[in-house]
Amino acid sequence: MRVQNDVRVTIRVDKGLKEQAERLFNRLGMNMSTALNIFLHKAVVEEGIPFVIGSNSALYGSAQSSDEVTSAFRNAVQSDIASKQKNGFPIARYDAESRRSYLESSDGTREYVNG
Repeated sequence: MRVQNDVRVTIRVDKGLKEQAERLFNRLGMNMSTALNIFLHKAVVEEGIPFVIGSNSALYGSAQSSDEVTSAFRNAVQSDIASKQKNGFPIARYDAESRRSYLESSDGTREYVNG
């Protein structure tokens, strides 16, 4: 059995932003916790913020609609998942019915996080 090393992190965000993010992540099949864990893992792997920050982003400028940005984000997540699966790494998933996150191995087995 895996030792639980999870810790609770509390952050403050604008209420509207939180609600928009929850809707987005729900459409992507994950919850806020899973999305933030993906961000933190990616930041650690890249040893920096894993996206461009700036007012004139060449990748996601003001000329793109929110649907286009959402689609690009979804494609990036799916590409990252495919790469992880190809290399045999477990994939973070969210079971909406039980409201729990889990890691899915390439053989389909699940290891639930937090219980």
